[in-house]
Amino acid sequence: MNNKDKSLTGKVAIVTGGGNGVGRGIALALADAGADVVICGRTEASLVRVAEEIQARGAKVLVVRCDVTLVADLDRLINSTIESFGTIDILINNAALIPHGSLLTIDESVIQGAWDAGPLAALRLMRRAHPYLTGDGAIVNVSSGIAIADKADNRGIYAATKAALNAISRAAANEWGGDGIRTNVIMPFARTEKVNQFFANEPLMANNILSQNPLGRVGDPELDIGRAVVFLVGPGGSYINGVTLPLDGGSSYVR
Repeated sequence: MNNKDKSLTGKVAIVTGGGNGVGRGIALALADAGADVVICGRTEASLVRVAEEIQARGAKVLVVRCDVTLVADLDRLINSTIESFGTIDILINNAALIPHGSLLTIDESVIQGAWDAGPLAALRLMRRAHPYLTGDGAIVNVSSGIAIADKADNRGIYAATKAALNAISRAAANEWGGDGIRTNVIMPFARTEKVNQFFANEPLMANNILSQNPLGRVGDPELDIGRAVVFLVGPGGSYINGVTLPLDGGSSYVR
């Protein structure tokens, strides 16, 4: 990112699932734009590595080990952020569990875990952050194009959780717009660890999806996804609310 772009200077951002993939990319882009960043996740070692990258760019960072399925951990995340930075201006709900399996075979515990880590965790965190976001806050919830895809082979539950996240986000955009809080959704297709596994484990399906991408490539988590998020939460996106934005090279429009 252009180092002259410091549009988020003085802002405080929370990024869940910030230790890798899209979360890491968004956290780095926010830091480049001048924000103080709180990254949380279950694996402290990966969070520390990302924190070092953020610090190398001259930004302040707080690492909070957090399981978003645990209410006590969500409370601790909010409290730690306020203790360290005094407020919350930006909330990025990126953490998720990706369930795999047909509706008949997928384990009940996996289904529950996907709901707890996805839309329920996002909603709980949004509600807790609301008092601090009021006035000029921004929420970006990370969904997936599978929520609107015609087919979701062995990913029906994942599609359902992301569709629910989209619906919750639209409700927040309507209910909280008057509070000065903007809520938007992104549906990224980026070169993350999980996407790499998808290409390795299911190359036919993965390459079929890629073949339908007008740009013919998989996005970069920071340059393609993170920069877009910086725009959405920054002054340039101040009139954008309730949008579900595909960040996928155009794939969503040719399904």
